[in-house]
Amino acid sequence: MKTKSDVTGTVVMERTFNAPVARVWRALTDADEMRQWYFDLKEFKPEVGFEFEFVVEHEGNTYHHLCKVTEVIPQQKIAYTWRYKREPGDSLVTFELLPDGDKTKLRLTHEGLETFPKTPAYAQKNFEAGWKGIASELEKVLQ
Repeated sequence: MKTKSDVTGTVVMERTFNAPVARVWRALTDADEMRQWYFDLKEFKPEVGFEFEFVVEHEGNTYHHLCKVTEVIPQQKIAYTWRYKREPGDSLVTFELLPDGDKTKLRLTHEGLETFPKTPAYAQKNFEAGWKGIASELEKVLQ
């Protein structure tokens, strides 16, 4: 797994999974599967304009995430906005799938982190660590 970030507030992570693109796409877009590795989503649809939300409790704080799907290219790419209720800032999360034989390379980009509050909770290193953990959970589901 490669993770790259820069001073502009963008995290880029690449990871290759031992699963075909169709299987990884299903894990990224099916609400039941997403609950196994991602967050406790009530509902999710890979449709432009679909809005979803989830709440994360971390170190005594509650983070209410609000997201809206902005782009869908089936079995290739899905993107959605990512912001926090009652906090300034807007970011964009993009998952891109690249076939690699019978495996799939996932490129995840989370950009716009610099728009969030300049507090330790929203530090870029926390997003990097969070996405690494999420990718590890996804890998378990795909095995």
